[in-house]
Amino acid sequence: MPDKKGSEQGPDKKRPFIREKIARPPLTRGQVLRRVLAYVLIALLGGAAAGVSFAVAGPLTEKYLVPETTEPSIPVTIPTDAEPATTASQPETEETAGSSEEEETTEPIEDIMQSAIEQYQYNVHDFITMYDALREVVQTADKSIVEVHSVQQGVDWFDNPMETSGMYAGAVIASTDRELLILTTDDAVKEADVISVRFSDGSEAGGTIRQTDTVSGMAVISVSREDMEPSDALITALTLGNSYNLKQGDALVAVGAPSGAVHSSAYGFVSYVQRNVQVADGTARLLYADMKGDAAAGTFLVNTAGELVGWVTDEFSGSSSGMVPVMAISEYKMILEKMTNGISIPYVGIHGQEVTQAMREQGVPIGVYVSECIVDSPAYYAGILSGDVITHIGGRDIITMMDYENKMAELTTGTPVTIRVRRQGADEYIELEYQVTIGAR
Repeated sequence: MPDKKGSEQGPDKKRPFIREKIARPPLTRGQVLRRVLAYVLIALLGGAAAGVSFAVAGPLTEKYLVPETTEPSIPVTIPTDAEPATTASQPETEETAGSSEEEETTEPIEDIMQSAIEQYQYNVHDFITMYDALREVVQTADKSIVEVHSVQQGVDWFDNPMETSGMYAGAVIASTDRELLILTTDDAVKEADVISVRFSDGSEAGGTIRQTDTVSGMAVISVSREDMEPSDALITALTLGNSYNLKQGDALVAVGAPSGAVHSSAYGFVSYVQRNVQVADGTARLLYADMKGDAAAGTFLVNTAGELVGWVTDEFSGSSSGMVPVMAISEYKMILEKMTNGISIPYVGIHGQEVTQAMREQGVPIGVYVSECIVDSPAYYAGILSGDVITHIGGRDIITMMDYENKMAELTTGTPVTIRVRRQGADEYIELEYQVTIGAR
C-alpha cells in the first residue's frame, strides 16, 4: 500500500518554484562619495577631450572645408605734384608805388646774400659739417634700400640643372600693414623664377612681382609682412619728393647701387634740367647729374631732405661724359600708383608733341603731332603713322599733350578705343579713324 506521504510527493505532483529576492546591502557613505567623484572625473575628462578635438579640428575644418575669404587690401595712393606755373608780374599798387623811392635806396636782399657769401671765408670745419650732413642723409636713406636677388632656373646643353642669379638694388616706396612695396629695375625681375629680398639689417624674405613697366625699365616688388622677421617692422619707406622743385645746382645724393654694388652711394649736383622730353605716350622732365650711376643695378636719387626725387635711367643716351640722365619722379607718380596697386599701365605707343603756332601757320591741324609711332606698339599695328595728328581719343577732343596724358590715365589695358587722326594728303589733311586695342607697358 503506498505511503500516503510518498504519493503526495511523487513526480506528478507540481511543486511551487521557490523565488528569492536578493537585496543588495545599502551603500556606505564612503562608497557614495567615491561614485560621485568618479562621475565628476568622467565629466571633466569628457569636456577636456571635446575641447581638444574642437581646437584641433576647428582650424582644419576652416582650412579645408570653409571657403577662404581674404580681406581686401587698402589701395596705395600717391598724390601727384602740380608743376609750378611761372609767376606773372603783379600790377603796381598804391603801396608799392609809395615805397618805390625806399626800394631805390635799399639794396635788394639777393645782392646782400650774394655779397655775404662771397665775403665769407670757408674753412675745414665748414667742409666737414657739410659732408656730415650729407652722410646722415645717406645713412638714413640706405635703411630703405634693399638687395633684390633674382634667380633664373634652367638647364645647360647637357640637361644639367643650372641657376643664373643677379643682385640689384631696390627702394622701399610704400608700406602697409600687410606688405612692403619696393621699386627696382625691370632687369631684377625679368624672367626670374625666384625673388629674394635682403634688408639692410641682413634679414631676408621672399618677394613677388606686383607690376612691371618695360617702357621705363622699372618694376614694383611686394614683400608680405607675414614672411618678414619682427625686426623688419622698423623698415620705413622713402618719402616721395617733388622733383619740380629741383633746379640747376641743387645737391643730390645717390643711393642703391651707383657704383654697381648695392648699398653704395655718391654725391653730386643737378647740372641740367631738360623739360618736355618726349617719352612713350607723354612728356617728362629729365635731369642730368654729375655723379656716378648704374641704371641696370638700380640707382635712386634723394634730395638733401632725404626724399626720393628720381632714379638713373639708361633710356636716354648722348649725355656728356660724367653726366647721368635721371628720370624725375613727379611726372611718374601716377604710373607708380598704378604699379603699387598691381594695375597695368595703358599703352598706345607714340612719341608726340603739341602743334605749335609755327606748325599751324604751315597748315598742320590742332592736336598732338605724332613724331614717331613706336614699332610693335598698339598704334603701330592699328595703322597710325608718324606725321599723323591725333585729334580725338574715345570721343574726347585732344588739343594738348596734357589732354592726351589725362585721357591715357583713364584708359584700361585690353579694351578697344577709337582714335581719330588727321593725315596729310595730296592737297589737304584728311580725317581717319582707327580702332586701337590698349596695350600694357
